[in-house]
Amino acid sequence: MPPQLAYEWWRSGDAVLVDVRSDAEREWVGYVPGAVSAPWKQWPGMAPNPGFDEAVRSQVPPGKKAVMLCRSGVRSIAAARRATELGIEAYNILEGFEGDADAEGHRGRKGGWRLRGLPWRQN
Repeated sequence: MPPQLAYEWWRSGDAVLVDVRSDAEREWVGYVPGAVSAPWKQWPGMAPNPGFDEAVRSQVPPGKKAVMLCRSGVRSIAAARRATELGIEAYNILEGFEGDADAEGHRGRKGGWRLRGLPWRQN
């Protein structure tokens, strides 16, 4: 789903915004205030997070949708599929937090939650 629609669902209370990026990504790149954290992979090494299932189950109440956010919208596809397998109605947020890389390999210039002007902060 497009970032703006995910934002609208989240702000209306229809969905929980689940940030599946690593703690390091949220700390260094930025985060969405009010989103819950359930890393799909963990830093260092980006190993699968064995606590993902429990994190999602504990943070997405029964009957609520989950909208999954990662850096570019790729890891969140796998996270949304897994949440769906757990019985949660889950959706991937296209473009992710930073969007696709541009011709120079930089993110944040081609789509993404931040570029779309949606709420975020950086430490």
